[in-house]
Amino acid sequence: MENFLEVAAHASMYGTAVAVFLVILVAALQGSTPPESPFPYRIPLDPEGTLELSWNVSYAQETIHFQLLVRGLQAGVLFGMSDRGELENADLAVLWTDGDSAYFGDAWSDQKGQIHLDAQQDYQLLQAQRTPQGLTLLFRRPFSTCDPRDYLIEDGTVHLVYGILEQPFSSLEAINTSGLRTGLQRVQYEPIVTKGNEALVHHMEVFQCAAGFESFPHFSGPCDSKMKPERLNYCRHVLAAWALGAKAFYYPEEAGLAFGGAGSSRFLRLEVHYHNPLKIQGRRDSSGIRLYYTATLRRFDAGIMELGLVYTPVMAIPPGEAAFVLTGYCTDKCTQLALPPSGIHIFASQLHTHLTGRKVVTVLARDGRERAIVNRDNHYSPHFQEIRMLKKVVSVHPGDVLITSCTYNTEDRTLATVGGFGILEEMCVNYVHYYPQTQLELCKSAVDPGFLQKYFHLVNRFNSEEVCTCPQTSVPEQFASVPWNSFSRDVLQALYGFAPLAMHCNKSSAVRFQGEWDLQPLPEIVSQLEVPAPTLLPKGLPPGRRDSSGIRLYYTATLRRFDAGIMELGLVYTPVMAIPPGEAAFVLQGPPSL
Repeated sequence: MENFLEVAAHASMYGTAVAVFLVILVAALQGSTPPESPFPYRIPLDPEGTLELSWNVSYAQETIHFQLLVRGLQAGVLFGMSDRGELENADLAVLWTDGDSAYFGDAWSDQKGQIHLDAQQDYQLLQAQRTPQGLTLLFRRPFSTCDPRDYLIEDGTVHLVYGILEQPFSSLEAINTSGLRTGLQRVQYEPIVTKGNEALVHHMEVFQCAAGFESFPHFSGPCDSKMKPERLNYCRHVLAAWALGAKAFYYPEEAGLAFGGAGSSRFLRLEVHYHNPLKIQGRRDSSGIRLYYTATLRRFDAGIMELGLVYTPVMAIPPGEAAFVLTGYCTDKCTQLALPPSGIHIFASQLHTHLTGRKVVTVLARDGRERAIVNRDNHYSPHFQEIRMLKKVVSVHPGDVLITSCTYNTEDRTLATVGGFGILEEMCVNYVHYYPQTQLELCKSAVDPGFLQKYFHLVNRFNSEEVCTCPQTSVPEQFASVPWNSFSRDVLQALYGFAPLAMHCNKSSAVRFQGEWDLQPLPEIVSQLEVPAPTLLPKGLPPGRRDSSGIRLYYTATLRRFDAGIMELGLVYTPVMAIPPGEAAFVLQGPPSL
């Protein structure tokens, strides 16, 4: 014990010392064991099975306990989180050796991948233990740490990153992630996964086929195969979904999803999606999802409803956008007409976009005021989509509004990205699971097409390039010819923010509820929910403290060669430049110098 304390003191500048490398037996350093055991979540991090992560979430303590198993340890490992699954700008826990001693520390990487020790150590090592399987590290991390270098753990997708150190490093700062063997997992049901394929089976979905067909052809092959029978496209009603790292999906005790019986197809379609970056060959797989049913019917039949935007090209994202927002509405008129007087209760949600989606959120509004977040993912990944149980059931009453907003990044694209079914087109959808089941299957919107044509005419007035507005030209072709500049971008964003809606308030038969659904006004929201901010350390003077700070000017009696001057740049002080009310981030810009 004395030798260990001596090593810890010597290595304190690097983090928490573990002990002599490769001869660690048990090092219980500080803290306590996690509140629950065993760990309910477990995934392999890398396809070769070198790293296996288990974790336990405590919402009461706002803490996550991690258990990392390292098989065949070489010179260390790094593990952490980042916004988009990159090892640059990541929040990391690092185990490394200099060849003599081994260390554990809280670190971060800059935009070039250089590792730095964090001044605030928030990854707390609880135990390091050598087992027959390998080295096990037990550590914990609070959701929020008030450290600007740390990743804020919140509801939504968390992108986990890892790296394997294959040689000793003289110091933590000598490590650069660009030279490491690295990877990522996007972490967020009970699956039946073929043994040995745990790291390859990425996600699975079970769809029920349409009841209007008496038979469906058998097919086993790639989802995008040209040999896939077209009739399988009518198997799109989601019954179950599982994704890597998720547990079994349980319906609440009072509800169940009805399938089978009269009026229901007896055909199901299973999709298994694989992630095989190392292109491992020769594996056979028979993974799937086990469905449990009960002959004792529950009180309520559950339903699934689509919220968000209609799949239509009139909703588009300009190219080169870092964070362009599109919003779809389920209006008060539709919920007033389609929902029962007692309302419905949403208990689960599945968010969906295509490749450029970065954030998705659905908000419930009542009487013009936002009341609750149905589901939010600020770190959304199109490669990880699951049915997520809500921590709190959200009740929707007739007359309520459901607002679904998606944020997109098109910085790597040169043409507008239009809405549609193709993977290079975009969607903005929230599939909400609720009870009791109603006839309302789809409650979505899009901008009125006539107002979009007015936009194209306006672009033509302010630009020399012509956008064809003739009837035979499709909307995607029109968007492709728009000269994208600050005017055309900002006006399109403004159009989506005020133009009337084309509403789709549809039954399960795809027929709209009776009523007028074109040229519908946008719901008026007079009060928005505040976005919760992480708790910050107190700033400013403590109560009762006085201050006489200032700036000291130094001068010289020996005049220098040139007198310096100060020049004002920017906007003239004039009322012709104005900021509209209610703007969160409105930019005014002066003309470039000539």
